Amino acid sequence: MTGRIIQTHDCVAEGAEWLAAREPRFARAFELTGPLPLRRRKDGFEALLDAIVSQQVSVAAADAIWRRLKTARLTGPRKVLWASDEELRACGLSRQKIRYARALAAARVDFRALRDVPDEDVIATLVEVPGIGRWTAEIYAMFSLGRADVFAPGDLALQESARLLFDLPARPTERALRAQAEAWSPWRGVAARALWAYYRVAKEREGIR
Repeated sequence: MTGRIIQTHDCVAEGAEWLAAREPRFARAFELTGPLPLRRRKDGFEALLDAIVSQQVSVAAADAIWRRLKTARLTGPRKVLWASDEELRACGLSRQKIRYARALAAARVDFRALRDVPDEDVIATLVEVPGIGRWTAEIYAMFSLGRADVFAPGDLALQESARLLFDLPARPTERALRAQAEAWSPWRGVAARALWAYYRVAKEREGIR
């Protein structure tokens, strides 16, 4: 069983209404953020490569690198394997991310099969690929597969947003935020969208692409 799949803005609105009814701080956040974005993307190699590009860089930097990769037509698995290191570096990929991109291209992940397996199985499959940690796998599950109850507590923007919204004395650790988010099940994916939206309002910059 895959659980609830977020497919439309109505799904996100349903989750937001559920969260607001159970946690007053989310209700106050929604007064500032307005309706939450859908944040659905296509699944497959390109979406996961995009997530790798976004690792540990700003949203603006990730956008710039991705544009250069798209312009050079280096977003497909065969193109990544055939490209030289120099071509990939020219697009902005670090040596480490070049290695990760090639590992993903060589892994031959069955992306279609991932659509029909439980959340933890999706994450377990993806983290076997070098360079794909739990954060990247969770982002893919949320945005590309629409999993409504997946959360990414290792995300620094989510941690900082939670600190601000819940008046915490310090930014929560990944473990602490994962535990806190259990109360937001079965809509943890919408809670993540809410915290990213609140981060954008509070910090006046994007926390996720």
